Amino acid sequence: MKRIFLTVTAILLCLSAFSQAGKGVYQFLNLPMDARSVSLGGLNVSVFDGDLNLAINNPALLSLETSNVLTFNYSNYIADINYGSVAYAHYAGKSKKNILGVGVNYFDYGKFDGYDSDDNPTGKFNAKDMMLNLMYARILPKGFSIGTIVKPIYSVYELYTSAGLAFDFGAVYHNDSAMVDVGLAVKNIGFQFDGYYSEEGSQHREKLPINLAFGISKKFKHAPIRVSFTLHNLQTWNLGYERSQQIDFEYNTADKKVHWADMFFRHTIFALEILPHKSFSLTASFNPRRRAEMNIPDFKTIAGFSFGAMLRIKAFRAGFSLTQYQLGNMSYNFTLSTNFDEFKK
Repeated sequence: MKRIFLTVTAILLCLSAFSQAGKGVYQFLNLPMDARSVSLGGLNVSVFDGDLNLAINNPALLSLETSNVLTFNYSNYIADINYGSVAYAHYAGKSKKNILGVGVNYFDYGKFDGYDSDDNPTGKFNAKDMMLNLMYARILPKGFSIGTIVKPIYSVYELYTSAGLAFDFGAVYHNDSAMVDVGLAVKNIGFQFDGYYSEEGSQHREKLPINLAFGISKKFKHAPIRVSFTLHNLQTWNLGYERSQQIDFEYNTADKKVHWADMFFRHTIFALEILPHKSFSLTASFNPRRRAEMNIPDFKTIAGFSFGAMLRIKAFRAGFSLTQYQLGNMSYNFTLSTNFDEFKK
C-alpha cells in the first residue's frame, strides 16, 4: 500500500506540473464519442458491463464481453459540427486474458469562407481532426484489469496542420458479488510532433489536455438501479475560467470568486441508470462544472444535465442521448453496436 500511495502521489505531482484544465491543444479529446458516455455526464471510467464505447474512457474496461463487438457513433454537436467514431475489439491468445481493440475518431467542423489579409475571398476550406485508437487490456486475477490506448492524432485547419501522439492508461476493479466497479484512468498524456505554425524558426508546440479521473459504480441487488460517481481533472484543483459580462464587457476570472466547495463539485459527475431489463435502460446525469460554466442569470437552461436511453434488439444495441453544450441548443448522440457472436447463437 505504501508503494502504491507513493506512485499515485508522484503521478499527481507530475500531472499538476504539466497540465491545466481547459487549456491546451486538441480539445476535441475531451468530447465524449458515444451516446452512453454523454448520458453518463461526459465521462465514466468505472462501469464494467461489456460496453466497448466506455473503453474509450478507460481502456481497462475492455473485457471478454467486448470481444467481437463492432460499434458506430455519430454526434450532432453545435454550429453544424459533426463527429463520429467506429471501433472493434477481440481477444487475443488461447487464455483470452488479452483484449485488443482498434478505433477511429473523426471530427468535421464544416466548411468556411476563406479571405486573405486584404479581405479578398480565397474560396472555401474545411477543418477536421482525426485520431486512431489502438487499445489493449489485460485481465488480471481477483477482478482487476489494466489497459492502455495509443492515440496518433492528425489535425488540419485549411493550410494549417498538426500531428501528435497521446496515451491513456487505466485500471479497473470489478466485484461481481458486491456489484461494485472502481476505475482509475489518466488520459491524454502525450505531445505535439508538429505545431500548427512556426514561431521564430521553430515549431510552436502546445500541451495536451491531460485528465486524471477516478470513478465508482454501484448496482443494487434488489433494485434495477446503478449509480455512478466520477471525479475528473484530479491533476489540478483550479477549474476556473474567464467569462465576459454582457453588460459591461469586462472580463472577470471566475476562480477568484468560486468557493472551495463549489470548486470541489466542479470535479464531480453524478449519474443514475435505470435498468428494468437487460435489453432496455434509461440514464440521467448531472455535471456541476458544465452547469456552472453555462449558468446565466435570468436564463432557464438544462445545462449540466444529460439524458439517454438504450434499446437492445437481438444482436443489435442502439443508444440515444441528448445534452446541452450551448445555451438554447441541444446536441444529439447516436450509437449502434453489434456483437457478431450473437449471430452464431
